Amino acid sequence: MTGASGAQYGLRLLQCLLASGARVWLLVSEAARVVINTETDLKLPEGDSGALQDCLADHFDAKEGQLTLFGMRDWFSPVASGTGAPVSMVICPASGGTLSAVACGASNNLIERAADVALKERRQLILVPREAPYSEIHLENMLKLTRMGAVILPASPGFYQRPRTVDDIVDFVVARLLDQLGVEQNLLPNWGE
Repeated sequence: MTGASGAQYGLRLLQCLLASGARVWLLVSEAARVVINTETDLKLPEGDSGALQDCLADHFDAKEGQLTLFGMRDWFSPVASGTGAPVSMVICPASGGTLSAVACGASNNLIERAADVALKERRQLILVPREAPYSEIHLENMLKLTRMGAVILPASPGFYQRPRTVDDIVDFVVARLLDQLGVEQNLLPNWGE
């Protein structure tokens, strides 16, 4: 999770992945912590990754060992190397700065390094930009990443399901992410169902 607005998308995705039984390695930027504390009722603890991991594991009722949080400078974590990289990575929400850094191969923090590893290892990388409007720079970076094999899935909810709440709007985007990841979901029916 990075510092773009839309922390609800990342938190809901985390909740759904944990509920599905998936093992999750989580990276949360400092800016994302600020956004989460600003946009949601979830108040994250200050300090180390361990306290944040415990807070999120408790909040989302994760099983023992199911959620592992890595610090932004944890260069020895599995996600920092192709030999330990996960099959899929999602950056949700993805800030414009993170989009840019990933598109040009910068690895200034662990999120950027993990995305670089996902690309070089030809693993699934999904970025969820939450900007409006997109600048030419944003669009060029998204095109560049798409050509590299990443999936750009903007936080652009549809309304054909007639959402009634903000949660319904968030679930639309999260359902699309879960579909991309091959994780069974019941947040949104498939088209035509």
